[in-house]
Amino acid sequence: MTTAFSFALNATDGSARTGVIRTPRGEIRTPAFMPVGTAATVKAMMPESVAATGADILLGNTYHLMLRPGAERIDRLGGLHRFMNWDKPILTDSGGFQVMSLADLRKLTEDGVTFRSHVDGSKHFLSPETSMEIQRLLGSDIVMCFDECPALPADEARVAESMRLSMRWAARSREAFGDRPGHALFGIQQGGVTEALRGESAEALKAIGFDGYAIGGLAVGEGQEAMFGVLDYAPAMLPEDKPRYLMGVGKPDDIVGAVKRGVDMMDCVLPSRSGRTGQAWTRRGQVNLKNARHADDPRPLDEDCTCPTCRNYSRAYLHHVFRAGEMISGMLLTWHNLHYFQEIMQGMREAIAAGRFDTWEAGFHATRAEGDIPLL
Repeated sequence: MTTAFSFALNATDGSARTGVIRTPRGEIRTPAFMPVGTAATVKAMMPESVAATGADILLGNTYHLMLRPGAERIDRLGGLHRFMNWDKPILTDSGGFQVMSLADLRKLTEDGVTFRSHVDGSKHFLSPETSMEIQRLLGSDIVMCFDECPALPADEARVAESMRLSMRWAARSREAFGDRPGHALFGIQQGGVTEALRGESAEALKAIGFDGYAIGGLAVGEGQEAMFGVLDYAPAMLPEDKPRYLMGVGKPDDIVGAVKRGVDMMDCVLPSRSGRTGQAWTRRGQVNLKNARHADDPRPLDEDCTCPTCRNYSRAYLHHVFRAGEMISGMLLTWHNLHYFQEIMQGMREAIAAGRFDTWEAGFHATRAEGDIPLL
């Protein structure tokens, strides 16, 4: 087992890339989708079930874990991996995005952010230094810089001010992170949808030096067209020999479009959140199991899917257990959704390696355009 963090590109096809990130806890095949384990669990899933879907890495949430059960407690209990029974790599976000979303409960200064917990109203302070310490206590393999992310749309002056604050915080995060062999620190590019600001941010991050680079401040209300417009240039601003991580994305067509434009890593709550609300994602698009049309349908969600849900349960059963409020509904639909998202990633990795990404992408969109299977 390697003791260092490293990234190797194996193949490219246009801007799309496939490779491997190596960590002491295992390899991460890229492009990679990271299921979100907000509070030390991927909701409705056992850790071994998440691994069975093909996930190489999970995301943990610094904000939620610092509030409950607390980073010090997790550290005393052996770190986040042991606490949640996940022995593969974990990436933790910095807590910045969640804190910034508490618009009425926070105060922002150069030093950091003072905020009140959404759980019990208690007062807390997060800064680059405290975020690095909390993530150290959690023991995550990939640590994210502490940054500020304004919601879009926002005027350019506000975006520029926020980006430059984030770059100052990135330097402080780098300093506070220190030397931690086997652990990686990622910087986060900001700048909204303005190319010049994105370029300024990238140059600042490269001058500091990081193990990987994230593209932040997207998927926050700007829409897919604007997001893809930024991704047409932003990934190429970042070092070619380091992983590129698009934060908080997304729907299947968002993921495919991001990989096409040079992104290596993504995360999103969508597969698990959709699963708990009766929504399934399939190669033919989204399926709403709440609809009465499924009540007498003996067919699986997707006859070509190999997940346990599709192998063993009918649409009629999935409709029934959702309507009945049974916990197994969220479990089965989340398993399917995560399996499908990982199937997309595997398909793209193979297509990029074979130099046929465009063909794969055309087939992906063509199948989705057909829509769900017709009524019996």
